[in-house]
Amino acid sequence: MVYISRKEHFNAAHKLYNPNWSKEKNEEVFGPCSNANWHGHNFELTVTVKGKPDPDTGFVIDLKELGRLINTEVVDKVDHKNLNLDVDFMKGKMASCEVFVMEIWKILEPKIREISKTGILHCLRLVETPKNFVEYYGE
Repeated sequence: MVYISRKEHFNAAHKLYNPNWSKEKNEEVFGPCSNANWHGHNFELTVTVKGKPDPDTGFVIDLKELGRLINTEVVDKVDHKNLNLDVDFMKGKMASCEVFVMEIWKILEPKIREISKTGILHCLRLVETPKNFVEYYGE
């Protein structure tokens, strides 16, 4: 099995806020991440596809096509946007990295199966800060 990855970058704002809680409880649980005026990150998304190389091309997936797919389906929709307000696939959802990466998986997983003869989505890694990141394996 070969694991191949593509990394893309984007900038986005969000806030962590549960509308069922008081302002005080949101501040207690989420701290400055619940700021009414939002906060932003320079995100890094790494998409890893696994599979056996195609005998005709030697590729698990064409990285140029994977990059196009990530940019068209995700980056173009979230870059310089407010995840809570501007991004259709995040409407009504908590804009945590955990939820965000799961929603990205739902978009990319079927599209990757369409463009790769042998590869399937293995892992998404979403870096929010140099200290904080999430990994998701579709489970």
